[in-house]
Amino acid sequence: MLRAAALMAVAPAPAMAQAPSIADLQRQIDELKAVIAEMKAARTAVAAAPSPPVASPVAPAPTPAQVAQVSVPAPATPPKKEAWYDRLTLRGYTQLRFSEFLSGDRTAPAGVSRLRSVHDSGIGDGTNLTLRRVRLVLQGDISDDVSLYLQPDFATNVSNQTAGERREGFGQLRDAYVDAFLDDAHRFRLRFGQSKVPYGWENMQSSSNRLTLDRSDAINSAVPGERDLGIVAYYTPTRVDRVWKRLADDGQKLFGNYGAFALALYNGQGINRTETNDSLMTVAMATWPFELDALGDGFAGQVLEVGAAGLRNRINPELGSGGTSDVSFADERFGIHAILYPQPLGFQAEWNWGRGPEYDRAQGRIVTGPLNGGYVQSMLRLPGSKLMPYGRWQHYRGGWKALPDAPRLETDEFEIGLEWQPVPPLELTVAFARMHRLEADPDREGRAEGNLIRTQLQWNY
Repeated sequence: MLRAAALMAVAPAPAMAQAPSIADLQRQIDELKAVIAEMKAARTAVAAAPSPPVASPVAPAPTPAQVAQVSVPAPATPPKKEAWYDRLTLRGYTQLRFSEFLSGDRTAPAGVSRLRSVHDSGIGDGTNLTLRRVRLVLQGDISDDVSLYLQPDFATNVSNQTAGERREGFGQLRDAYVDAFLDDAHRFRLRFGQSKVPYGWENMQSSSNRLTLDRSDAINSAVPGERDLGIVAYYTPTRVDRVWKRLADDGQKLFGNYGAFALALYNGQGINRTETNDSLMTVAMATWPFELDALGDGFAGQVLEVGAAGLRNRINPELGSGGTSDVSFADERFGIHAILYPQPLGFQAEWNWGRGPEYDRAQGRIVTGPLNGGYVQSMLRLPGSKLMPYGRWQHYRGGWKALPDAPRLETDEFEIGLEWQPVPPLELTVAFARMHRLEADPDREGRAEGNLIRTQLQWNY
């Protein structure tokens, strides 16, 4: 080859072409040698592979211009094994509130009810901005059949620091449970730990997802704080799960997948309270979403969800004089719910009846008394709109077992509001409330009334 190149170098050049120099020819020879070396290396790697060789036609040697396109495949890297903590997620939300009296009983003489709410300490005399909730949620699947959920709240208050003065911003455990799935489709699961009690549709719904600022007195009186320590069995049929997922993808405010059917056993004393008797609270719930497409074009995509729940318990209320009652009181109730998801107009209603502990002023002690109450709500959800108006009326007569001496509540309230979500992380709610309430204090009597403007800014993260 070198000899031929030498002859070409001394041969006379054509009239219209110039012979390449010795340096050009040497460069081309070096490039061809490099290509041949790379092809030999690739052929050696193929021959070393465990699969049998496959005969193929010999490709022509590439030209120098094709050298840059020749590459040797890198050895495959084994996939990294996913650790259990890689499956966990951290999220949360914070709610900042401000309530202002337009008129009414902001203050009252001793022994007379002031306008107060068991749900919002920001409704009072001399109050201003308050943090209603500061939540962090750690959750995820630690295996294919086990998941965990942990949620503290950093907006809890502690009283009796100096002459009854409160301190804000303490952390408190809300949820701490693990789910064990009993089938591959994850339709059956057992939940162990502190979690929500499956009683009341809006009790189960997250506060971050609820349209109204607070839960209703009547439904929430069954489980103030919504949680207790126990064991729950949930079952969600595939058909129900499909409907709920469709509604969630559509942006509807669901109560969360707590099963279409639930059976539960809890301590029964309430959230973060020590058990004081040997009895268990038993709870059962059923809820079912019905697709209404068969009723005609006007009901296309519409879903009506109905259900019921029952609760049976015995509880030892806390005493205003200190400690808990030596007597355990019957705490039993039955409730129903119905939700027509807004498309664009929706309705929601719950009601419950039963009996439970309440303070009797005439006898000066806690007794077992009847209770009943609920709410009716309407809401409008316009396609493509970031605004969602609502209106709700609520009524309740009965005890509030979570406070010392289980004071009686007598509540009638009407609220209209508007939720605005300019961007997904931010939600602003403004509401007007007309309230008639018996203050949750055994030493005060008579109902207070008033008109308030209430606002809440929520940011999700």
